[in-house]
Amino acid sequence: MLYKLKYILLLLICVCTQAAFAQIQRGNDNYPRQSQQRINLRDTGRTSGKKLTDDQMLDSLRKKQDRKKDSVVFNSKFIRVTNERLLRDSTVLLPLDTGIYNFENYSPLLQPRSPKISLGNTGLPARSLLFEPSRTIGFEPGLHELDPYMLKPENINYYRARVAYTQLYLVGYTGVKEQIFKITHAQNVNPQLNFGFNLNFIGSRGYYSNSGVLSQNVSDVNAAVFTWYESKSKRYNLLTNLIYNNVKAPVTGSILNDSIFVTGSLSKPSEQVRLPASYENWKGGSFYLKQSYYLGHIDSASNGTGKATILPTQRLSYTLKYEATKYEYLQNGYDTYNVFPDYYYSANRSRDSLSVTHLQNDFSYSFYLRSKSEKAVKNELKLDVGLTQDIYTYGQFVSDTTLDQYGSRVVRPLKVQHNSFQDLTVKGRISYKLSDRAALEGNVQQIVQGRDFGDFLYDAKLTLAGNDKAGKIILGGYTQSSTPPLVYTSWNSNHFIFNNKFSNQKTNSVSFNYVNMPLKLDLKAEYFLITDYLYFTAQDNGIDAHPAQINGSINMIKLSVGKSIAWRRWHFDDYFVYQKTDYQSTLRTPQFYNYASVYYKALLFNVLYSNIGMDVRYNSSYVAPSYAPGLGQFYNGANVSFSSYPVATIFIKATLQRTNLFIMYDYANQGLFSKGYYTVNRYPQQDAALKIGISWAFYN
Repeated sequence: MLYKLKYILLLLICVCTQAAFAQIQRGNDNYPRQSQQRINLRDTGRTSGKKLTDDQMLDSLRKKQDRKKDSVVFNSKFIRVTNERLLRDSTVLLPLDTGIYNFENYSPLLQPRSPKISLGNTGLPARSLLFEPSRTIGFEPGLHELDPYMLKPENINYYRARVAYTQLYLVGYTGVKEQIFKITHAQNVNPQLNFGFNLNFIGSRGYYSNSGVLSQNVSDVNAAVFTWYESKSKRYNLLTNLIYNNVKAPVTGSILNDSIFVTGSLSKPSEQVRLPASYENWKGGSFYLKQSYYLGHIDSASNGTGKATILPTQRLSYTLKYEATKYEYLQNGYDTYNVFPDYYYSANRSRDSLSVTHLQNDFSYSFYLRSKSEKAVKNELKLDVGLTQDIYTYGQFVSDTTLDQYGSRVVRPLKVQHNSFQDLTVKGRISYKLSDRAALEGNVQQIVQGRDFGDFLYDAKLTLAGNDKAGKIILGGYTQSSTPPLVYTSWNSNHFIFNNKFSNQKTNSVSFNYVNMPLKLDLKAEYFLITDYLYFTAQDNGIDAHPAQINGSINMIKLSVGKSIAWRRWHFDDYFVYQKTDYQSTLRTPQFYNYASVYYKALLFNVLYSNIGMDVRYNSSYVAPSYAPGLGQFYNGANVSFSSYPVATIFIKATLQRTNLFIMYDYANQGLFSKGYYTVNRYPQQDAALKIGISWAFYN
């Protein structure tokens, strides 16, 4: 018996001795892919076997590392995002937004603070519901109805990704009436160079007369490739992007049944439209390159997190942008229902197009003076000066019937106008930052030579902030004078020909904005004085849309309030706008607009962080604008006002690890107050529909 106990005791000693030894793992948690070494505490100085070289030891460690299972879980914390605006003065990086706030408002037409009216569903011509004047100067064609669906250089985000990042986004609803699919990918080739791409698709069929008619399908494609390079010294930055757009939107001239929500319809797909084969197609591409270099001494300031922000004292930058866009309107068949006021080249065929190329060279120099403070930027004076050269070439074409060399009639494109010119713009900005609670800024843009000589935009802003609970006040103002767009002065198409001379439209505005983040309160008051206002109108109950100018002044007051309230798990978000003008029938915008969202936060099944609630949109009744196919303009046509009722959407949205999703029933109250609604004369809006959206994020 004692002999057996001796062997049992020896076995226990061996087991305890084995458990007493451990491996110590060393590494830097900030760099999850860094090689990690194992230190063997059994080594007492003796070695056995052949001694390995340094390279052989490194290979051995790599093999051990490859056999290990990676225990690091990659997530959004490894990704940072920025854009061209945030990189103008220094390198500013923001965390990736993975929340579900406003996630259900996927359409550019239904953004709570910038709602739009449209011809029906996503992808069709649209314009802003509220008064939102343009703040651009210089040449522009004047075509903006499909702008919400175009991808532009200023829309591109740039990333700093320590792991490859991919996001897939999909929205669709019953009947496959509308689908939106987006892909975003970004990854760092090395710590200084990031590469990525965007790919967006929008497709929809609409509700009326769509069976087998491809020309009535919305088909939008946006693609972009982008890169961002920042040198190790943080002095040099390079941004580039290459963009392609192909946006197609059917323009049906509205349905024949103007009272469909009163009389009803047995089959909406069988409802006839006035133009069954008519659509707009915008195609184009752009190349954007921006370089900046910091000269001289580079300061740094703490941002309160222990990390320093790079602050240059001098900066040189150069921007090159080339854009080529073709705006087309195509229509087949005779105008049976008199949608157009007339035709000038062909009664049954339109191939109108406008091609615009734009080459821009921008040079700027920035100079900074600031106190030597390590905690925050105080007493900083900044001066920016720059010169921008814009070279434009445009040509307009129509389809016309001519005789060829054999005397036969053939249909060919006919160039009806062509022009090339350049503008030189002087730019300047001066800002003074007394502290992080007081800042003054002024901007100047003046075209000093070229076709649009005399255009200018001057604006100023004063920011005053108290402590964290007091909030901040922003006082702003601007004055602007801009040349009339091309479509107002010189336009030649199959159905519309204009040759006018208008004065520059001038806008003066002042604003007061109070923002309090702890109270979640945003209050803004704006006043606009517009002189020589340009718009499109028609004769009483007519369809002859044409440009016009008011030889006087328009006054507009716009008040907006945003407020969020939280009580336990209940949340209420509201945005209210009041507009008052002495030209209500000309601007054709509602006096009141309100967006409200109430939702309950819950943890479903112990895994789904969810919001369950309802969004409600409402605007007061207004004189609805009409739309001119073949011209691409909303105009003041028949004086028709529609009754206005709230539009409610019931939703549930949730997040599960790397996935966000929503299920919503849009226009859930259809039939309660009315059978449907309009925002544009003769163009009914979407019916109630169940919609589903999902977003996946991958970090690998």
